Amino acid sequence: MKKFFADFKDFAFKGNIIDMAVGVIIGGAFGKIVTALVESIISPLIGLLTGGVNLADLAVTLKDGETPLMLNYGAFIQAIIDFLIIAICLFLVMKGIMAAKKKMEDLKKAEEAPAEEEAPADTELSVLLEIKELLEKKN
Repeated sequence: MKKFFADFKDFAFKGNIIDMAVGVIIGGAFGKIVTALVESIISPLIGLLTGGVNLADLAVTLKDGETPLMLNYGAFIQAIIDFLIIAICLFLVMKGIMAAKKKMEDLKKAEEAPAEEEAPADTELSVLLEIKELLEKKN
């Protein structure tokens, strides 16, 4: 039983699991921001363009009666809009991260370039020293 808890502790507290948990929490908060953006800003603008129609309220009655059967396609359209906004935001964030990463790699390469130029000089010097030693041994 101790081994089980030790294995679980190793699993739960590895860096990847903690990073993933932080990502899930931030993702949930990001989802709330996007939901607020869609509900408070984008949906009213779409409602303005569609003559005051609220997308989330769009539905078709499939069967009338005591308990009507409704097809709420407006909620589906709203979910698609949410998804597209999240996808665009994530794309822009990832594009920014990738641009910053590329810039950092370019700076790192620029710093390493002079060191690479010096390396052949050291190699040439060591070859010349070896030749000198060999010539000295012959004489």
